[in-house]
This record gives sequence, structure tokens and C-alpha cells, in this order.
Amino acid sequence: MAENKLKTRDQIDSRFKWNIEAIYENIELCEKDLEKALKLSQDLLKYQGKVAESADTLLEVLKLSDEVEATFENAFIYVHMSKDQDNKVPEYVELFGKAMGILSQISTNTSFLTPELLSNDAEKIYGFIEENDDLKLYRFHLENILRSKAHVLSKEEEAILASFTEVFGGPDEIYTMLTDAEFSFGEIENEDGEKVQVTHGNYISLLMSHDRNVRKAAFEALYSKYKEYINTISTIYATSVKTDVVKAKVRKYPSARAAALDDGNIPESVYDNLVQTVHEYLPVMYKYVNLRKKLLGVDDLMMYDCYVPLVQLPKKEYAFDEAFDTAKEGLKVLGEQYQKDFERARQERWIDIYENEGKTSGAYSTGGYKTNPYILLNYDGSLGNVFTLAHEMGHSLNSLYTNQTQPFPYHGYSIFTAEVCSTVNEALLMKHMLKNEKDPEVRKYLVNNYIEDFRTTLFRQTMFAEFEHWAHTVVENGGALTADSLCEKYNELNSLYFGPEMNDAEFIKYEWARIPHFYRAFYVYQYATGYSAATAISKKILEEGETARDNYLKFLGAGYSDYPVETLKIAGVDMSSPEPVRLAMETFKNLVEEFEKLV
Repeated sequence: MAENKLKTRDQIDSRFKWNIEAIYENIELCEKDLEKALKLSQDLLKYQGKVAESADTLLEVLKLSDEVEATFENAFIYVHMSKDQDNKVPEYVELFGKAMGILSQISTNTSFLTPELLSNDAEKIYGFIEENDDLKLYRFHLENILRSKAHVLSKEEEAILASFTEVFGGPDEIYTMLTDAEFSFGEIENEDGEKVQVTHGNYISLLMSHDRNVRKAAFEALYSKYKEYINTISTIYATSVKTDVVKAKVRKYPSARAAALDDGNIPESVYDNLVQTVHEYLPVMYKYVNLRKKLLGVDDLMMYDCYVPLVQLPKKEYAFDEAFDTAKEGLKVLGEQYQKDFERARQERWIDIYENEGKTSGAYSTGGYKTNPYILLNYDGSLGNVFTLAHEMGHSLNSLYTNQTQPFPYHGYSIFTAEVCSTVNEALLMKHMLKNEKDPEVRKYLVNNYIEDFRTTLFRQTMFAEFEHWAHTVVENGGALTADSLCEKYNELNSLYFGPEMNDAEFIKYEWARIPHFYRAFYVYQYATGYSAATAISKKILEEGETARDNYLKFLGAGYSDYPVETLKIAGVDMSSPEPVRLAMETFKNLVEEFEKLV
């Protein structure tokens, strides 16, 4: 349950913490694997100049490279989980720094592999695959490497670039330490007149308060801190963008966006189609904003009024087990095995549930080929966090099925498809609740909540995508990013996406400064494309039944075995077309119309 004062890590019962000891019993064992990974990467150096000497040699190189990656991955999962559970523990911070240093060395040691492979004719490599049956496992992996030939440098240049791995991650690390470990947003009074500390974890819950004074106080408390440090954060972000631009230029890409999307062979038209299609439906968003203003009965609708539910329900907090059971029940349509695997997360302690001092904000799913999938939450008992749980479990079971189905080279999944599995879970849970809810007031609440999912995921993430594309384009055209220009552009986009009835409050222009995903360039658009694909898939599962479900589960196990646009076709969705986005927008339009009639 949500509490007014944060606990320290050791004050939280172990049953509410993830079982990190299942990876390593102690830090020393993790450090041994870090050293082992480094030693294995050094062993790879003996193949320098000989990578494509023969089919057998190429196979040896690929297998050893996999062992390096698997060993380091296992250790690094433990490292970042340790740090994220409490960023204030010096031992965890030191271990993270050590791991990043080793990663830089490994990257340097292995940097010769791809350029050396690409120095050979593709026909020679394909000949090796036909010659050695064991190499057939790596066919798609090798095809994908050969596709990138125009953007891979010489082995000497790759070694230099690899040596900067730790430096390139600097802006993200600095930003995280500043905002997670150093920032304190002070206390405000909640609706009961009690003092409550404003944190990353409870901020949205405070904005959902039906007491407008609480919303305003939380909003201003949070953004006052970002305003105080806006010049520092602007410099950090500008450095991150410059890094993206320089890396793309060095690799001979026309832009940072092109470089980012090429990793998954995603056409840039997918990005542009998303923005264009969402723009077409902005009048529907304006209609919803106007409806929100009317129902709240305010003269000026402010940004801190955007999260409060428009339908008043009895105050309710979900105990974690209740939330878990609710999410699990909502996903019964995915079959018995999915239910069993969902339950494993609770029984085997995959989830770190509650917020504590120093814990990384937000929520995510992580894990490696040799580990269980793990979930970090900052659970506050709200209905929104029930959906967050379903969301992250979508990621975790995607990881589980991919690891069970694919060999190591193809384990995991692309960022482009990652948000599909999580959002399908949210959509199915919402539709389950809507189908079974008899109380008209609760139904109105759920419809409003579903509309908010569209607003915060499809519209909001598309706005973020438009912002970061603008930021990178400014730098690519020789311009400079300043606190003023970043805030001005963000405010302009916010006005465009919310329309004329939304008041331009002083603090919203600083919102960009609290978005950690901006330090992973051109990531956020995939929330929006993923939401669109998930809308189509969930509709197919509910309308077409077992065949659509089985195709979807097959997709969950596809991993990196093909390009993401192709793997999504397994589940019956073609993202090379704007139609999934348009379908999602039509669903949003229908929800707004239904809500207008209900209220």
C-alpha cells in the first residue's frame, strides 16, 4: 500500500523484493563473471585477422562471442538491479562503474569482429554456411550484419569508437544520478491534510487527486525542482543529442534517427506515418480536452488537471495480491500456460514491488537468457499500477517465451516489438473489466481510464517523438540546444497536442526535462507504434479466438529470429502500413464519443 514516508530498503519485507540472489548469492560471484567475460573477450583476440579463415573458424568465433555476451549479460543484470534497488549504496554504484568499465574493454576487444567479417565477400560467408551445418543457426544473424556493411568502420576505427562506450553513456548516468539520487521535491498536504513527500513514484497518484489544491501543489513542487536545474539538465540533454548525431555521422548515416531505426531495419516512414496520422486525429483530442474542462467545471483547464479521473469513485487501494489476481484474471483469454507462467512471477519473487529510498523511479522488466525475467515497480496501490503490473508482466513473459523458444543468438526482442506484448496485456485487461462491469459509474470510470491510456501512450509518446526528432534535427543542421529553445519548443508542441482550451501553465515547458527515455534516442515512438499494433492484436484475439491467440503466442517466442516488422506479421499486423495507427485512432474516437454519451 502507498505510505506517506518512504522506507529504507532494509525496512521492506523480503517477500516484497525481487529474488536477486537467484542470479548470484553475493557480489563476489558476480564480479567473478565480470572478470570471466573480460578474459573470454581477450581470448577472442587470437582470432583477429582469422575470423573468416574457414567455416570452422567462423563458427568458433561466433560461439565464443556468444559466451562472452551471455556471461557479461548475466552479471550486468545483477549489477544494474543491485544499483536500481538503492542508488544510495556506494558498493552498488561502485560495482556498476566497474561493470561499465569492463563493458568498454569488452567492446574494444571484440570491435574487430564485425568489420573483419564485412571485409569478406558475402558470397564467401554464405558459402561457409552451406559448408558447415552448425553455422546455419547463425544465418539470419550473419545476414543482418552483412546488411550493415555501409555503416561499419575499419577494425581500427571500430576499436576507437568502442573505447568510448563508457563515455557515450555519461549523459544518461549523470541525469539518472541527479534526478533519482539527488533530487528531493519536498512535502505537500494531501486531501486529508496530512504531510506527504512528493516523489517520482507517487507524483501521478497525487495528480489523480480530486482535490485541485493537491494536484497544483504536487505539480509545482515537482517542476520547481526541474526549473531550478533546467540549465544543467539542458546541457546534459544537449550533450546526449550531440553524441547521437556524431555517432550517426561517423557511421555514415544521413541522420541520428536513420541510425536508430536501422538497428531494427525499420523504415523511417513508420515514424513519419505515426506523427502524421496522430496529427489527423488531434481534433478528437481537442474534443476530449473540452469535455474534461466542462466536467471538471473549471474556468481555466491546467496541465495538472489532466490525470484526475472525471468520474468520482469510492477511494480504493489495491493490495498487491489483489492487483496481481485482477491482472491475471483479465488475461485468461491468453490460455492456461500463460496463466501458470504469470503466477510464477509471484511465487518465485520476480517482482520488486514497493518504492524505497534511493530506488530508481518508474517501472521496467529486465532479465537475461540465463535468468528469470524480473520486474521493478514502485507500487502505490492505484488502479493505474494494476495496469502497470500487467504491462510489465507482458514484457517478462515475452522474455520467458523468447528464451524458451530461441537459441542464444536470437533471444530477447527488438525495442520495436517490446511494447506490443505489454500493451496487449493492458488492452485485454481493460476490455475484460469493461465487459464484466455492471455498475454504470464504474463503467464510465473505466472508459475514461481507457481514453487516458490513449492520451498518455499514443498521443503523449508521439509528441515526445516529435520533440526529440526536432532536437536532433536542430543539432544536425548546425544549431544549438539551449534551455530556452528546448522549453519553447516543448511548450509549442504541448499546445498543439492539447489544443486552445488548455492553459499554458508556467511549469509545463519544463516537462521534457523529466523524461528519462530521451537519453535513449528514438525509443519513445515505439510506445505509440506498439500501442497501435497491440490495439489491432487484442481486437483479433477477442474476435477471432484460439487461432489469433496461438499466432500471438507464436509471435511472443519469435525474438530476434527476423526483423520486427516481419515478426509482427506472425500476429497478423503490418506496421509498414499506417492502418494500425489509424485503427487505434478510430478506437480512441469511438471511446470519446461513448464517454460523451455516458456523462
